[in-house]
Amino acid sequence: MTGISSTPASSKTGYTWRVVDIVVAALIAVAGGVIFWAWSQGANLLAPVFVYPPSSGLYAGGWMIPAVLGMLIIRKPGAALFCETVAATGELIMGSQYGTTVLISGVLQGLGAELVFAAFMYKKFNLPASLLAGAGAGLFCGLNDSFMPWGWNIAYEAGDKLAYIVFCAISGAVIAGGLSWIATRGLAKTGVLSSFASRKAATEPVFS
Repeated sequence: MTGISSTPASSKTGYTWRVVDIVVAALIAVAGGVIFWAWSQGANLLAPVFVYPPSSGLYAGGWMIPAVLGMLIIRKPGAALFCETVAATGELIMGSQYGTTVLISGVLQGLGAELVFAAFMYKKFNLPASLLAGAGAGLFCGLNDSFMPWGWNIAYEAGDKLAYIVFCAISGAVIAGGLSWIATRGLAKTGVLSSFASRKAATEPVFS
């Protein structure tokens, strides 16, 4: 990360991707792939904890972190979709228990977050926008798991599916949205984001 600050300050707020944007987004995605793989293992261990099966959606947020974190740092169209999709690809390469469907999940979750930031015209990266982006990723995750042919809970009753989707959205908002926002502010304080529009994240208003 030491080479990030050496990139010229020009085009920091533009929408054109630079080499440094691609490199850092790829790093976030690769790290996300490792998180995905570990998170999936944790899902197996914690399964008995969720006595009410749809409540397992509360665990889903960890699979959406790259989408929100990537956008909060890069702040350019496509960042959420790129980071989430590449992270899902990384999990697949490492050996995902969900097989190739993990790629579809990654694309949809990244799209869910991407659409929220797009709705704000890629100009809002505060806490509410981050929480909504995480919730958007969670919403798409819940819909994918509940209604697609490969969805693992497709046999749920309608009420349980709705509960699962709500739990996924909450988890996405808190884990992916909230934690990514906190992490971005922390990284900004260290100075490693000096080449990005997110360089002032640590001092940006929380709600405006």
